Amino acid sequence: MTTDIFARIAHSRTSDDVVHQIEVLVLEGILRVGDRLPGERELAKQFDVSRPILREALKVLEGRGLLLTQHGGGTFVADVIGQVFTRPVMELITRHQKATLDYLEYRREMEGISAEFAARRATKADKALLTRIVTAMKAAHQKDDFEEEAAIDVEFHSAIGECAHNIILLHTLRSCYRLLAEGVFYNRALVYNLPGAREQLLAQHLAIYEAVMAGDPEAGRRAAQAHIDFVARAMTDAERSGDWERVSKLRLQQRAPDLSGTDKTTKQKQSEAAQ
Repeated sequence: MTTDIFARIAHSRTSDDVVHQIEVLVLEGILRVGDRLPGERELAKQFDVSRPILREALKVLEGRGLLLTQHGGGTFVADVIGQVFTRPVMELITRHQKATLDYLEYRREMEGISAEFAARRATKADKALLTRIVTAMKAAHQKDDFEEEAAIDVEFHSAIGECAHNIILLHTLRSCYRLLAEGVFYNRALVYNLPGAREQLLAQHLAIYEAVMAGDPEAGRRAAQAHIDFVARAMTDAERSGDWERVSKLRLQQRAPDLSGTDKTTKQKQSEAAQ
């Protein structure tokens, strides 16, 4: 990871100053779950504080559940997102379709706001990062790599949330994307496998990207909401086509013996007629 995001501590140089700076980096989404901090010597140098002060700050942050120290393995940003729902509630969600529809309805509104804010607020650096993600998205699409495309899909939406520069929106959407990545609400592979779906999804992502780059809030909101509308329709179509396939296979399996018997009877009659 980049190691120049930590600023020199001025004035008092206390552990509280270090704690505050790292907390802000986590809160703003600059330090993300699993990111590894530089080693103690390097980190103390960047903050321009003594190593005892740094150790005290890291201990406080670990006590608050923001950092996780692995013996001999370094210090990492802890899982600050966590699970939005308890396991029993998640299992309920998977058994009831209304929860999935409500999830998509919620995402439609939140992502519309996120894209609108991003179009208003994205900085030059935000746009540069977003462009890198879109370039990677196009490359994954060319390779027809579902796993890579799905991962970059989440990264793209997370980046739009970062461009919106709203801390609550950022972390709320990250929680939503975690549930999506874990397949709690629906199987994204089914949607991706629909004819023409991958091409449409790419075009929708590009429409959101172009609205943000152009600084067009209304276009950003419309593009984001149209994207979720498409996902909802595609999910329904995928489930229906999957059900059709299941029924067709069962029908074929059930009728195969009868068809085989009919074929034998026909051959027998033909043989008798020939005699």
